[in-house]
Amino acid sequence: MTYALDSNMVILLLNSNASVVEKRKKAVQSGAKFIIPPIVDYEICRGLRYNPSKAKEQRYSEFVKHYGIGNMTSSMWKIAVSIYVDLKKKGFTVGDADILIAAFCVENNCILVTRNTKHFVNIDDLSIVNWADS
Repeated sequence: MTYALDSNMVILLLNSNASVVEKRKKAVQSGAKFIIPPIVDYEICRGLRYNPSKAKEQRYSEFVKHYGIGNMTSSMWKIAVSIYVDLKKKGFTVGDADILIAAFCVENNCILVTRNTKHFVNIDDLSIVNWADS
């Protein structure tokens, strides 16, 4: 099982949120793997660039070494288009970054760990879990 971390989970892990850290620990013990979707890396890096902090940048750099960043592929973009069209036809609006994160997870058969379940709940073929509010 592979978990993909949304931006809010990366931040909670970097801030040592007890609940999230404990759930990650249990997942690791069960043999789970983790990855950071490339769009999440973009979201975190833009925040670090906007509000520079050498300490936070160093922590994130170490975090990335441990978890790794996934790759964007041409098939991921096609999945994203399908997700967008499906949501639009159902009357839902979701930001492009979240659609791309979802497409990455669908393509790579990952479970998305996010606090923003409402952004993802209407996306077919996407598994989500919230480690922060459960």
